[in-house]
This record gives sequence, structure tokens and C-alpha cells, in this order.
Amino acid sequence: MRVVGERYELVRRIGIGGMSEVWHGHDQVLDRPVAVKIMSAQAAGTLGDVSGVDLVRTEARSAARLAHPNVAGVHDFGTSRAGDEDVPYIVMELVEGQTLSDHLARGPLDWRIAVRVGAEVAAALAAAHAEHVVHRDIKPANIMLTPAGAKVLDFGIAAAVGSPDPDPDGPVMGTPAYVAPERFDGLPATPATDMFSLGTLLYHCLSGRLPWTAGTNTELVHAQRFNHPDQLPAIEDLPAEVLDLVSRCLDKDPRERPTALVAALLLAEAVDARVYVPIMDIDSAMSRPTPTFDQRAAEAPTAAAMPTEPRFGRHRADS
Repeated sequence: MRVVGERYELVRRIGIGGMSEVWHGHDQVLDRPVAVKIMSAQAAGTLGDVSGVDLVRTEARSAARLAHPNVAGVHDFGTSRAGDEDVPYIVMELVEGQTLSDHLARGPLDWRIAVRVGAEVAAALAAAHAEHVVHRDIKPANIMLTPAGAKVLDFGIAAAVGSPDPDPDGPVMGTPAYVAPERFDGLPATPATDMFSLGTLLYHCLSGRLPWTAGTNTELVHAQRFNHPDQLPAIEDLPAEVLDLVSRCLDKDPRERPTALVAALLLAEAVDARVYVPIMDIDSAMSRPTPTFDQRAAEAPTAAAMPTEPRFGRHRADS
């Protein structure tokens, strides 16, 4: 057994990627299970002009500000010595359940389940965007399905809205199939880039496949940038407004995509679900006559207009 930070015992490794590995850990001070994400020594080096440790610390602080039932919380940040490098780690809430990618490996979801998951993910993004934080890697592997609902994991590459990538000449952060096309043109991550990922996620949940047909990542990126998404198969009783939302999320123009708040409310209404979203925006939205979806997308407040410390309320769309 290994202990990091003189506090967190690493029990077993539960995930590994190109830049980090995740361990099931035990907080010896508070006697509770946690997830410990440890960056690789390579990732902890220098990314462009930015120290990897400084980058991860900044991103951990951004993620730690989020308090939402559909977001896996961040508890702590530290560094552990590995050879000649200080390797950063993030301590997070340990979420028990099954990832959305595991579910999708068995085929598409029932549309009602898919829409409910989408509503909860959108609500989590609305909370993040209200804090001027973008996730940058929304994908099925980062969504955990639990008895209490969907949890968005791994705000480990989250960033402030509009902040540039640490290494402009390096690869785009995120998973190619879910990355918005403007990111490959060098534009910074914004709430609209998260909404493209949400649209891809919803399409995948409803159809069991990605919106574009491609044999390689290079072909996929080209298709995302220049081709229209494949038409969704006919799904009995799927509300037309959900189809419209998916289409708008996948629009190549970021200005045409709806906000996370709009998506959360519309998807929750479609399945009579409850979601937690910034309460001040609900109040202003509910005081006006019910708009068409086009009007909702045009009138919804942007993340930049939201206060940095939003209150949250539990809302059911028909209340």
C-alpha cells in the first residue's frame, strides 16, 4: 500500500489513461473512501509555458467550487515526489455505479432514460458554466450512473471559460469524438463547446452510435468539421423538441447552440424529471410566457452573465 499526502492510502487502481491514473483510496484522517487521480510524470512536466503542477492546481480549484448533486466533488489537491518530479494529484468524491460507456456497450438506451441522463448532465454543466468553468471532456466514460442519478466525473481538465490551452501547438484536450469543431481551429473552450459534447452524448445514447461515420480519428475530426451529422433513426414517441435540441447542440456554429440551462429545462420537461439549476434564471424564465424552442435558445442568459456564486434550486419543469 502507498500513501500520498501523508493521508490518502491508495487501495487499488480503478482506471488509467494517457496522462493519469485513478485509484480507489482511503482518507485516513476522515476515515472515508475517496478517488485519487494521479497525473503521470510526463503530464506533470511543462506544457508550453505552464507548469503541469500549476495547471492541475488551477483546474482543481475551479472544480472544487462546484457543489451540485450531478457533479462528483473535488476534496483536495497535493503533490507527491516521483523521482525528480513533483507529481500532482487530485482527491475526489468516490462515486459508486456504472459508467454510461459501460451501458452503451450493450446498445442504445431507452429514450426516456437517455433524456433523463441528458437533463442531469446539462444541469451539472449549467452549474459549472455559472461558475465560468467548462468541463472540456464530456463523454460516456465520464458519466457515472448511480441510484441517485447521473454524476459528471473528472473535472480534471476543466478550465476557465475562454482560457487558452496550455500548449497551443499540442493536441486538443478532450476526446476527439466529442470535441467541438471550433476547438480544432485553435479557439478556446467555452460553454458552447461543452454543449457540442452534450449533443454528441445524447445522440450516442439515443442511437447507440456517434453522429458521424468514420474509420479513424482523422476522418472523424474531418467529418465533425465539414459534414452534417447522420440523421437519427426514428424513435417512437421521442418528442420533436428533443430532436431539435440534439440538432442545435451539434451545430457547427457555437452561437447556434443552446445554453446548458435551456437544455436542462427542456430535457427535464420531456420526461417530467427534476433537475437543479441556477435559481435566479428559473425565476426570470418562468415569469415570461412560454417561448418556442427557437426563442429559448436566443433568449437564454450566457454563462458569462451569471453570478459567480449562484444559488441552486430543485426544479421540475411543470412546477
